[in-house]
Amino acid sequence: MSMTRRLLGLSCRRAATPGQRKQMRDKAEQTIWNRLQHLKALKARRHQACLPLRIGILGCMAERLKEEILHREKLVDIVAGPDAYRDLPRLLAMAESGQQAANVLLSLDETYADILPVQTSAGGKTAFVSIMRGCDNMCSYCIVPFTRGRERSRPIASILQEVKMLSDQGVKEVTLLGQNVNSFRDMSEVQFQSAAAPVLSRGFSTVYKTKPGGLRFAHLLDQVSRIDPEMRIRFTSPHPKDFPDEVLQLIQERHNICKQLHLPAQSGSTRVLEAMRRGYTREAYLELVQHVRNTIPGVSLSSDFIAGFCGETEEDHQQTVSLLREVRYNIGFLFAYSMRQKTRAYHRLQDDVPADVKQRRLEELITVFREEAARANEAMVGQSQLVLVEGPSKRSASELCGRNDGNIKVIFPDADTEDAGGCKALVRAQPGDYVLVKVTSASSQTLKGVLLCRTTLSRSAACH
Repeated sequence: MSMTRRLLGLSCRRAATPGQRKQMRDKAEQTIWNRLQHLKALKARRHQACLPLRIGILGCMAERLKEEILHREKLVDIVAGPDAYRDLPRLLAMAESGQQAANVLLSLDETYADILPVQTSAGGKTAFVSIMRGCDNMCSYCIVPFTRGRERSRPIASILQEVKMLSDQGVKEVTLLGQNVNSFRDMSEVQFQSAAAPVLSRGFSTVYKTKPGGLRFAHLLDQVSRIDPEMRIRFTSPHPKDFPDEVLQLIQERHNICKQLHLPAQSGSTRVLEAMRRGYTREAYLELVQHVRNTIPGVSLSSDFIAGFCGETEEDHQQTVSLLREVRYNIGFLFAYSMRQKTRAYHRLQDDVPADVKQRRLEELITVFREEAARANEAMVGQSQLVLVEGPSKRSASELCGRNDGNIKVIFPDADTEDAGGCKALVRAQPGDYVLVKVTSASSQTLKGVLLCRTTLSRSAACH
Protein backbone atom coordinates (compact mmCIF):
# COMPACT_ATOMS: atom_id res chain seq x y z
CA MET A 1 0.00 0.00 0.00
CA SER A 2 2.98 2.34 0.20
CA MET A 3 2.75 2.82 -3.57
CA THR A 4 -0.90 3.83 -3.24
CA ARG A 5 -0.03 6.34 -0.52
CA ARG A 6 2.74 7.86 -2.61
CA LEU A 7 0.57 8.22 -5.69
CA LEU A 8 -2.37 9.63 -3.74
CA GLY A 9 -0.12 12.18 -2.09
CA LEU A 10 1.18 13.28 -5.47
CA SER A 11 -2.38 13.53 -6.77
CA CYS A 12 -3.47 15.75 -3.88
CA ARG A 13 -0.52 18.09 -4.35
CA ARG A 14 -1.03 18.39 -8.09
CA ALA A 15 -4.73 19.07 -7.67
CA ALA A 16 -3.91 21.91 -5.28
CA THR A 17 -1.18 23.67 -7.27
CA PRO A 18 -1.74 25.70 -10.39
CA GLY A 19 1.19 25.06 -12.53
CA GLN A 20 3.23 -1.19 0.25
CA ARG A 21 4.58 -6.53 7.59
CA LYS A 22 5.91 -6.49 10.88
CA GLN A 23 9.67 -6.84 10.35
CA MET A 24 9.35 -5.22 7.00
CA ARG A 25 7.87 -2.20 8.75
CA ASP A 26 10.78 -2.12 11.23
CA LYS A 27 13.20 -2.03 8.34
CA ALA A 28 11.15 0.54 6.46
CA GLU A 29 10.96 2.83 9.48
CA GLN A 30 14.69 2.56 10.11
CA THR A 31 15.27 3.39 6.46
CA ILE A 32 13.26 6.57 6.92
CA TRP A 33 15.20 7.57 10.03
CA ASN A 34 18.47 6.99 8.14
CA ARG A 35 17.20 8.99 5.20
CA LEU A 36 16.32 11.87 7.50
CA GLN A 37 19.89 11.96 8.73
CA HIS A 38 21.09 12.23 5.13
CA LEU A 39 18.63 15.07 4.54
CA LYS A 40 19.73 16.95 7.66
CA ALA A 41 22.90 18.32 6.06
CA LEU A 42 21.09 19.09 2.81
CA LYS A 43 18.42 21.03 4.66
CA ALA A 44 21.09 23.08 6.45
CA ARG A 45 22.84 23.92 3.16
CA ARG A 46 19.57 24.87 1.52
CA HIS A 47 18.70 27.10 4.46
CA GLN A 48 22.02 28.93 4.16
CA ALA A 49 21.39 29.43 0.45
CA CYS A 50 17.91 30.84 1.19
CA LEU A 51 16.34 27.86 -0.61
CA PRO A 52 14.44 26.21 2.22
CA LEU A 53 13.81 22.47 2.04
CA ARG A 54 10.54 21.15 3.47
CA ILE A 55 10.53 17.54 4.72
CA GLY A 56 7.35 15.55 5.23
CA ILE A 57 6.49 12.03 6.38
CA LEU A 58 3.21 10.51 5.22
CA GLY A 59 1.29 7.34 6.09
CA CYS A 60 1.06 4.88 8.95
CA MET A 61 4.47 5.69 10.43
CA ALA A 62 3.43 9.33 10.61
CA GLU A 63 0.25 8.42 12.48
CA ARG A 64 1.99 6.01 14.85
CA LEU A 65 5.09 8.06 15.67
CA LYS A 66 3.85 11.62 15.30
CA GLU A 67 5.37 13.03 18.49
CA GLU A 68 8.76 11.38 18.02
CA ILE A 69 8.93 12.49 14.40
CA LEU A 70 8.11 16.10 15.22
CA HIS A 71 10.46 16.40 18.16
CA ARG A 72 13.51 14.41 17.03
CA GLU A 73 15.94 17.17 16.03
CA LYS A 74 13.06 19.32 14.73
CA LEU A 75 13.94 18.14 11.22
CA VAL A 76 10.49 17.22 9.86
CA ASP A 77 8.11 19.98 8.80
CA ILE A 78 5.00 17.98 7.84
CA VAL A 79 3.44 14.86 9.36
CA ALA A 80 0.35 13.48 7.60
CA GLY A 81 -1.46 10.27 8.52
CA PRO A 82 -3.01 7.92 5.94
CA ASP A 83 -6.35 9.77 5.99
CA ALA A 84 -4.94 13.30 5.78
CA TYR A 85 -3.73 13.55 2.19
CA ARG A 86 -6.46 16.01 1.22
CA ASP A 87 -5.06 18.30 3.91
CA LEU A 88 -1.60 18.41 2.33
CA PRO A 89 -2.05 21.83 0.68
CA ARG A 90 -2.89 23.39 4.06
CA LEU A 91 -0.05 21.53 5.78
CA LEU A 92 2.37 22.70 3.10
CA ALA A 93 1.22 26.29 3.51
CA MET A 94 1.82 26.06 7.26
CA ALA A 95 5.29 24.65 6.66
CA GLU A 96 6.09 27.46 4.24
CA SER A 97 5.30 29.94 7.02
CA GLY A 98 7.88 28.26 9.26
CA GLN A 99 5.56 26.14 11.41
CA GLN A 100 5.58 22.40 11.93
CA ALA A 101 2.31 20.98 10.59
CA ALA A 102 0.59 17.71 11.46
CA ASN A 103 -2.68 15.89 10.83
CA VAL A 104 -2.91 12.23 11.83
CA LEU A 105 -6.64 12.00 12.46
CA LEU A 106 -8.28 8.79 11.20
CA SER A 107 -11.49 8.99 9.21
CA LEU A 108 -14.58 6.77 9.19
CA ASP A 109 -15.35 7.49 5.54
CA GLU A 110 -12.26 8.68 3.64
CA THR A 111 -11.48 6.46 0.65
CA TYR A 112 -9.98 9.00 -1.82
CA ALA A 113 -12.51 7.70 -4.33
CA ASP A 114 -12.51 10.94 -6.34
CA ILE A 115 -8.72 11.24 -6.57
CA LEU A 116 -7.16 9.12 -9.27
CA PRO A 117 -3.53 8.21 -8.48
CA VAL A 118 -0.85 9.72 -10.67
CA GLN A 119 0.86 6.96 -12.67
CA THR A 120 4.57 7.72 -12.29
CA SER A 121 5.83 4.91 -14.56
CA ALA A 122 4.73 5.80 -18.07
CA GLY A 123 4.13 2.72 -20.17
CA GLY A 124 3.91 0.37 -17.19
CA LYS A 125 1.91 -2.78 -17.85
CA THR A 126 0.82 -3.55 -14.29
CA ALA A 127 -0.97 -1.34 -11.79
CA PHE A 128 -2.54 -1.34 -8.33
CA VAL A 129 -6.01 -0.03 -7.53
CA SER A 130 -6.99 0.62 -3.93
CA ILE A 131 -10.64 -0.40 -3.36
CA MET A 132 -10.98 -0.09 0.43
CA ARG A 133 -9.16 1.13 3.52
CA GLY A 134 -8.92 0.00 7.14
CA CYS A 135 -9.78 -3.29 8.85
CA ASP A 136 -12.39 -4.46 11.38
CA ASN A 137 -10.91 -7.89 12.20
CA MET A 138 -8.87 -6.80 15.24
CA CYS A 139 -6.39 -9.69 15.15
CA SER A 140 -4.44 -9.45 18.39
CA TYR A 141 -1.04 -8.95 16.71
CA CYS A 142 -2.13 -6.39 14.12
CA ILE A 143 -1.85 -2.62 14.31
CA VAL A 144 -3.73 -1.85 11.08
CA PRO A 145 -7.10 -1.01 12.74
CA PHE A 146 -5.27 1.54 14.90
CA THR A 147 -3.22 3.15 12.13
CA ARG A 148 -5.67 2.97 9.24
CA GLY A 149 -9.01 2.88 11.01
CA ARG A 150 -12.21 0.99 10.34
CA GLU A 151 -13.15 -0.60 7.03
CA ARG A 152 -14.63 1.67 4.40
CA SER A 153 -14.95 0.95 0.70
CA ARG A 154 -14.81 3.08 -2.40
CA PRO A 155 -17.92 3.34 -4.56
CA ILE A 156 -17.78 0.74 -7.31
CA ALA A 157 -18.31 3.38 -9.99
CA SER A 158 -15.05 5.15 -9.07
CA ILE A 159 -13.12 1.85 -9.12
CA LEU A 160 -14.49 0.92 -12.53
CA GLN A 161 -13.56 4.36 -13.82
CA GLU A 162 -9.97 3.94 -12.66
CA VAL A 163 -9.63 0.42 -14.09
CA LYS A 164 -11.07 1.59 -17.41
CA MET A 165 -8.56 4.43 -17.47
CA LEU A 166 -5.71 1.98 -16.86
CA SER A 167 -7.01 -0.29 -19.62
CA ASP A 168 -7.05 2.64 -22.03
CA GLN A 169 -3.42 3.33 -21.08
CA GLY A 170 -2.41 -0.20 -22.08
CA VAL A 171 -2.13 -1.72 -18.59
CA LYS A 172 -2.46 -5.52 -18.81
CA GLU A 173 -2.72 -6.49 -15.15
CA VAL A 174 -4.51 -4.79 -12.27
CA THR A 175 -4.28 -5.82 -8.61
CA LEU A 176 -7.16 -4.72 -6.38
CA LEU A 177 -5.79 -3.65 -3.01
CA GLY A 178 -7.16 -3.48 0.51
CA GLN A 179 -6.23 -4.45 4.06
CA ASN A 180 -9.12 -6.93 3.94
CA VAL A 181 -9.96 -6.73 0.28
CA ASN A 182 -12.67 -9.39 0.05
CA SER A 183 -14.78 -7.77 2.79
CA PHE A 184 -15.45 -4.96 0.32
CA ARG A 185 -18.85 -3.34 0.93
CA ASP A 186 -19.97 -0.38 -1.16
CA MET A 187 -22.79 1.46 0.64
CA SER A 188 -23.02 4.36 -1.80
CA GLU A 189 -26.15 3.12 -3.59
CA VAL A 190 -29.33 3.37 -1.52
CA GLN A 191 -31.14 0.47 -3.20
CA PHE A 192 -28.53 -2.03 -1.96
CA GLN A 193 -28.30 -0.85 1.66
CA SER A 194 -30.77 -3.47 2.91
CA ALA A 195 -29.08 -6.46 1.25
CA ALA A 196 -28.44 -9.47 3.49
CA ALA A 197 -25.08 -9.94 5.16
CA PRO A 198 -22.82 -12.42 3.37
CA VAL A 199 -22.23 -15.94 4.65
CA LEU A 200 -18.74 -16.50 6.07
CA SER A 201 -16.54 -19.38 5.00
CA ARG A 202 -17.61 -22.56 6.82
CA GLY A 203 -16.15 -22.78 10.34
CA PHE A 204 -15.08 -19.11 10.41
CA SER A 205 -16.26 -16.34 12.74
CA THR A 206 -15.64 -12.65 13.44
CA VAL A 207 -15.19 -10.56 16.60
CA TYR A 208 -17.77 -8.13 15.21
CA LYS A 209 -21.34 -8.50 14.05
CA THR A 210 -21.47 -9.15 10.31
CA LYS A 211 -22.76 -6.04 8.58
CA PRO A 212 -25.71 -6.24 6.19
CA GLY A 213 -26.20 -4.11 3.09
CA GLY A 214 -24.07 -2.88 0.26
CA LEU A 215 -22.58 -4.21 -2.95
CA ARG A 216 -20.05 -6.91 -2.13
CA PHE A 217 -16.72 -8.10 -3.49
CA ALA A 218 -18.26 -10.67 -5.85
CA HIS A 219 -20.18 -7.91 -7.62
CA LEU A 220 -17.09 -5.71 -7.87
CA LEU A 221 -14.93 -8.57 -9.17
CA ASP A 222 -17.57 -9.40 -11.77
CA GLN A 223 -17.75 -5.84 -13.03
CA VAL A 224 -13.98 -5.25 -13.06
CA SER A 225 -13.34 -8.45 -15.01
CA ARG A 226 -15.78 -7.33 -17.74
CA ILE A 227 -13.92 -4.10 -18.54
CA ASP A 228 -11.12 -5.61 -20.61
CA PRO A 229 -10.91 -9.33 -21.50
CA GLU A 230 -7.17 -8.85 -22.14
CA MET A 231 -6.49 -7.48 -18.66
CA ARG A 232 -5.58 -9.85 -15.82
CA ILE A 233 -7.23 -9.19 -12.45
CA ARG A 234 -5.66 -10.06 -9.08
CA PHE A 235 -6.54 -8.99 -5.54
CA THR A 236 -4.79 -8.84 -2.18
CA SER A 237 -4.82 -9.10 0.77
CA PRO A 238 -7.92 -11.12 1.71
CA HIS A 239 -9.04 -12.75 4.94
CA PRO A 240 -9.91 -16.47 4.66
CA LYS A 241 -13.32 -15.90 6.26
CA ASP A 242 -14.58 -13.87 3.28
CA PHE A 243 -14.58 -16.42 0.45
CA PRO A 244 -18.23 -17.14 -0.39
CA ASP A 245 -18.87 -19.63 -3.17
CA GLU A 246 -19.88 -16.91 -5.63
CA VAL A 247 -16.39 -15.40 -5.44
CA LEU A 248 -14.67 -18.75 -5.95
CA GLN A 249 -16.98 -19.69 -8.82
CA LEU A 250 -16.40 -16.36 -10.50
CA ILE A 251 -12.63 -16.87 -10.32
CA GLN A 252 -13.04 -20.31 -11.84
CA GLU A 253 -15.28 -19.07 -14.66
CA ARG A 254 -13.56 -15.86 -15.78
CA HIS A 255 -10.44 -16.37 -17.86
CA ASN A 256 -8.96 -13.01 -16.87
CA ILE A 257 -9.30 -13.41 -13.09
CA CYS A 258 -6.08 -15.06 -12.02
CA LYS A 259 -6.35 -18.53 -10.52
CA GLN A 260 -4.25 -17.48 -7.57
CA LEU A 261 -5.42 -16.88 -4.00
CA HIS A 262 -3.71 -15.51 -0.94
CA LEU A 263 -4.95 -17.42 2.13
CA PRO A 264 -3.07 -16.01 5.14
CA ALA A 265 -2.96 -18.74 7.78
CA GLN A 266 -0.52 -17.10 10.25
CA SER A 267 -0.20 -20.34 12.27
CA GLY A 268 -0.98 -24.04 11.99
CA SER A 269 -1.93 -24.33 15.67
CA THR A 270 -5.56 -23.85 16.69
CA ARG A 271 -4.42 -22.70 20.13
CA VAL A 272 -2.23 -19.97 18.65
CA LEU A 273 -4.90 -18.99 16.14
CA GLU A 274 -7.28 -18.45 19.03
CA ALA A 275 -4.71 -16.23 20.78
CA MET A 276 -4.32 -14.32 17.53
CA ARG A 277 -8.13 -13.88 17.31
CA ARG A 278 -8.14 -15.16 13.75
CA GLY A 279 -11.65 -16.60 13.94
CA TYR A 280 -10.94 -20.13 12.71
CA THR A 281 -9.32 -23.41 13.63
CA ARG A 282 -6.66 -25.36 11.79
CA GLU A 283 -9.35 -27.79 10.67
CA ALA A 284 -11.61 -25.05 9.28
CA TYR A 285 -8.68 -23.54 7.39
CA LEU A 286 -7.75 -26.88 5.82
CA GLU A 287 -11.38 -27.46 4.87
CA LEU A 288 -11.37 -24.10 3.09
CA VAL A 289 -8.15 -24.97 1.25
CA GLN A 290 -9.70 -28.20 0.01
CA HIS A 291 -12.88 -26.41 -1.04
CA VAL A 292 -10.86 -23.81 -2.94
CA ARG A 293 -8.87 -26.48 -4.76
CA ASN A 294 -12.02 -28.43 -5.63
CA THR A 295 -13.67 -25.29 -7.01
CA ILE A 296 -10.65 -23.84 -8.82
CA PRO A 297 -8.54 -26.73 -10.20
CA GLY A 298 -4.86 -25.85 -10.48
CA VAL A 299 -5.16 -22.79 -8.22
CA SER A 300 -1.92 -21.31 -6.93
CA LEU A 301 -1.92 -20.58 -3.18
CA SER A 302 0.14 -18.18 -1.11
CA SER A 303 0.06 -17.46 2.62
CA ASP A 304 1.46 -15.48 5.56
CA PHE A 305 2.99 -17.06 8.67
CA ILE A 306 4.24 -15.63 11.96
CA ALA A 307 6.95 -17.49 13.88
CA GLY A 308 7.16 -17.18 17.66
CA PHE A 309 3.86 -15.49 18.51
CA CYS A 310 3.06 -14.96 22.19
CA GLY A 311 2.93 -18.28 24.05
CA GLU A 312 3.83 -20.37 21.02
CA THR A 313 5.25 -23.73 22.13
CA GLU A 314 7.45 -26.11 20.20
CA GLU A 315 4.37 -28.26 19.59
CA ASP A 316 2.52 -25.24 18.16
CA HIS A 317 5.49 -24.55 15.90
CA GLN A 318 5.54 -28.12 14.63
CA GLN A 319 1.85 -27.84 13.77
CA THR A 320 2.71 -24.86 11.57
CA VAL A 321 5.49 -26.88 9.96
CA SER A 322 3.03 -29.68 9.22
CA LEU A 323 0.50 -27.21 7.76
CA LEU A 324 3.14 -25.93 5.36
CA ARG A 325 3.83 -29.48 4.25
CA GLU A 326 0.16 -30.42 3.98
CA VAL A 327 -0.97 -27.42 1.94
CA ARG A 328 2.20 -26.97 -0.14
CA TYR A 329 1.99 -23.28 -0.99
CA ASN A 330 3.49 -21.81 -4.14
CA ILE A 331 4.35 -18.48 -2.50
CA GLY A 332 4.92 -17.62 1.16
CA PHE A 333 5.56 -14.59 3.35
CA LEU A 334 7.10 -15.64 6.65
CA PHE A 335 8.20 -13.42 9.55
CA ALA A 336 9.28 -13.62 13.17
CA TYR A 337 6.77 -12.02 15.54
CA SER A 338 7.42 -8.42 16.50
CA MET A 339 5.07 -6.92 19.09
CA ARG A 340 3.41 -3.59 18.32
CA GLN A 341 2.14 -0.99 20.74
CA LYS A 342 -1.63 -0.36 20.73
CA THR A 343 -2.42 -3.96 19.71
CA ARG A 344 -4.43 -6.36 21.89
CA ALA A 345 -1.35 -8.59 22.19
CA TYR A 346 0.61 -5.64 23.60
CA HIS A 347 -1.99 -5.09 26.32
CA ARG A 348 -3.10 -8.68 27.03
CA LEU A 349 -0.29 -11.10 26.10
CA GLN A 350 3.39 -11.62 26.82
CA ASP A 351 6.02 -11.61 24.09
CA ASP A 352 7.64 -14.60 25.79
CA VAL A 353 9.35 -16.47 22.94
CA PRO A 354 13.08 -15.60 22.99
CA ALA A 355 14.46 -13.86 19.90
CA ASP A 356 16.86 -16.69 19.09
CA VAL A 357 13.99 -19.21 19.27
CA LYS A 358 11.87 -17.05 16.99
CA GLN A 359 14.70 -16.87 14.49
CA ARG A 360 15.35 -20.60 14.60
CA ARG A 361 11.67 -21.37 14.10
CA LEU A 362 11.45 -18.85 11.27
CA GLU A 363 14.39 -20.44 9.50
CA GLU A 364 12.78 -23.87 9.88
CA LEU A 365 9.53 -22.58 8.39
CA ILE A 366 11.38 -20.98 5.48
CA THR A 367 13.26 -24.20 4.78
CA VAL A 368 10.07 -26.28 4.78
CA PHE A 369 8.21 -23.72 2.67
CA ARG A 370 10.97 -23.74 0.04
CA GLU A 371 11.05 -27.53 -0.09
CA GLU A 372 7.31 -27.76 -0.63
CA ALA A 373 7.14 -24.81 -3.04
CA ALA A 374 9.87 -26.43 -5.13
CA ARG A 375 7.80 -29.63 -5.29
CA ALA A 376 4.68 -27.66 -6.22
CA ASN A 377 6.49 -25.78 -8.95
CA GLU A 378 8.24 -28.91 -10.27
CA ALA A 379 4.78 -30.27 -11.06
CA MET A 380 4.60 -27.62 -13.80
CA VAL A 381 7.68 -28.91 -15.66
CA GLY A 382 6.57 -29.99 -19.11
CA GLN A 383 3.45 -27.82 -18.99
CA SER A 384 2.76 -24.69 -21.04
CA GLN A 385 2.22 -21.55 -18.97
CA LEU A 386 0.65 -18.30 -20.11
CA VAL A 387 3.02 -15.53 -19.10
CA LEU A 388 2.59 -11.77 -19.08
CA VAL A 389 5.93 -10.33 -20.19
CA GLU A 390 7.30 -7.76 -17.75
CA GLY A 391 10.69 -7.04 -19.30
CA PRO A 392 14.32 -8.19 -19.40
CA SER A 393 15.55 -10.61 -16.77
CA LYS A 394 17.67 -8.92 -14.13
CA ARG A 395 20.30 -11.63 -14.44
CA SER A 396 20.63 -11.91 -18.19
CA ALA A 397 20.06 -9.48 -21.03
CA SER A 398 19.36 -12.43 -23.33
CA GLU A 399 16.31 -13.50 -21.29
CA LEU A 400 12.91 -12.09 -20.51
CA CYS A 401 10.87 -12.48 -17.36
CA GLY A 402 7.20 -12.35 -16.53
CA ARG A 403 4.62 -13.99 -14.30
CA ASN A 404 2.19 -16.77 -14.93
CA ASP A 405 -1.43 -16.90 -13.84
CA GLY A 406 -0.30 -18.14 -10.40
CA ASN A 407 1.96 -15.09 -9.94
CA ILE A 408 5.13 -17.17 -10.17
CA LYS A 409 8.10 -15.65 -11.96
CA VAL A 410 8.95 -17.27 -15.29
CA ILE A 411 12.26 -16.81 -17.13
CA PHE A 412 12.63 -17.59 -20.84
CA PRO A 413 14.89 -16.67 -23.81
CA ASP A 414 14.42 -13.34 -25.57
CA ALA A 415 14.10 -14.82 -29.06
CA ASP A 416 12.08 -14.59 -32.23
CA THR A 417 8.83 -16.50 -32.01
CA GLU A 418 5.61 -17.16 -33.87
CA ASP A 419 2.40 -15.28 -33.28
CA ALA A 420 -0.59 -17.50 -32.52
CA GLY A 421 -2.86 -15.05 -34.33
CA GLY A 422 -1.66 -16.25 -37.71
CA CYS A 423 0.97 -13.61 -38.51
CA LYS A 424 3.58 -15.33 -40.67
CA ALA A 425 6.45 -13.05 -39.68
CA LEU A 426 8.40 -13.89 -36.56
CA VAL A 427 8.01 -11.45 -33.68
CA ARG A 428 9.85 -10.45 -30.50
CA ALA A 429 7.89 -10.45 -27.27
CA GLN A 430 7.54 -7.02 -25.66
CA PRO A 431 6.46 -5.95 -22.16
CA GLY A 432 2.70 -6.28 -22.00
CA ASP A 433 2.57 -9.23 -24.41
CA TYR A 434 1.16 -12.59 -23.42
CA VAL A 435 3.33 -15.54 -24.40
CA LEU A 436 3.17 -19.31 -24.00
CA VAL A 437 6.22 -20.79 -22.32
CA LYS A 438 6.93 -24.52 -21.92
CA VAL A 439 8.43 -25.04 -18.48
CA THR A 440 11.71 -26.97 -18.48
CA SER A 441 12.90 -26.49 -14.89
CA ALA A 442 11.65 -25.14 -11.57
CA SER A 443 12.87 -23.93 -8.20
CA SER A 444 10.97 -22.77 -5.12
CA GLN A 445 10.61 -19.28 -6.54
CA THR A 446 11.11 -19.42 -10.30
CA LEU A 447 10.13 -21.34 -13.41
CA LYS A 448 12.35 -21.51 -16.49
CA GLY A 449 11.28 -22.51 -19.95
CA VAL A 450 11.34 -22.13 -23.71
CA LEU A 451 9.25 -19.65 -25.65
CA LEU A 452 6.51 -21.23 -27.78
CA CYS A 453 4.58 -18.31 -29.24
CA ARG A 454 3.01 -14.95 -28.63
CA THR A 455 -0.73 -15.07 -27.97
CA THR A 456 -3.56 -13.25 -26.23
CA LEU A 457 -5.38 -13.87 -22.96
CA SER A 458 -8.65 -14.63 -24.73
CA ARG A 459 -7.09 -16.88 -27.36
CA SER A 460 -5.20 -18.87 -24.73
CA ALA A 461 -8.41 -19.34 -22.70
CA ALA A 462 -10.28 -20.54 -25.78
CA CYS A 463 -7.67 -23.24 -26.36
CA HIS A 464 -8.09 -24.75 -22.89
